[in-house]
Amino acid sequence: MADTERSQRYVIESLDTGLRLLRLFLEHDSLSVTDAARALGVARSTAHRVLSTLEGRGFVTRESSGRGYCAGPELVRLGRPAGYGPEARDALRPVLDDAAARTGETITSVALLGDEILITDGRESRHPVRVMLEIGRTHPAHATSGGKVLLARLTDDQVLSLYPDELLPEATPHTITSRAALLEELATVRELGYAVSRGESVWGMNAVAVPLPGRSWRDRMALMAATPADRGDPDALVLVARRLRRSALLFGGSGDGSIDRGFDGSGAGRPSRRASPP
Repeated sequence: MADTERSQRYVIESLDTGLRLLRLFLEHDSLSVTDAARALGVARSTAHRVLSTLEGRGFVTRESSGRGYCAGPELVRLGRPAGYGPEARDALRPVLDDAAARTGETITSVALLGDEILITDGRESRHPVRVMLEIGRTHPAHATSGGKVLLARLTDDQVLSLYPDELLPEATPHTITSRAALLEELATVRELGYAVSRGESVWGMNAVAVPLPGRSWRDRMALMAATPADRGDPDALVLVARRLRRSALLFGGSGDGSIDRGFDGSGAGRPSRRASPP
């Protein structure tokens, strides 16, 4: 009986340690073994064993640098998407209103949910020919401007864990269909501070997105403008990105200055290294 009670107590304590560690990964982009041990108040060896267990189940993934761990694909899928809490929706309301007024196009806020984006809120364009607003709809992250902005804010290790295969699903003939090409595109997005999609998720629809701030990968969202292709040539998309940036500042700024890049100098007017027609 005593052995059974000790065994149950050990299992519960281990589960509690694992759950507390998962919670830390919802609030931090990465953690080392030492960081985890200190935050949990456990021995370094205990933290290492729990991290190894979570890694084996896909809840965390080891950074290629070898310095720590970050959220894995299973945790990213399970994390409650940003933008649905009442505080977030209240904060987004003036941002969406301002972006709709500045651009005249359909505006959405999107959150990353695994390898998809989820449209959490938005405003529909008043143009007779416009992109329809579809709150609650999901799209492949790698095929959308908002998805690429959010994927670019993950580490390459996290992106690789979300996309274990080299071949990616094709939504249209213009969709990125290789993981290598996606990683190259994300490097461009990090450089420019915005992302574009030209007929990559929906034929005849172009879109541009900028990041909204968040404390960690779980809280970050993107602000996206979608337009019919005939109003969304490369120069027009850069102009819309400028306007989205102004609206994004109403949400508190980018936090790291990333949305300032790409609008001056050689980056302007160069939304993608890939030349993909609309």
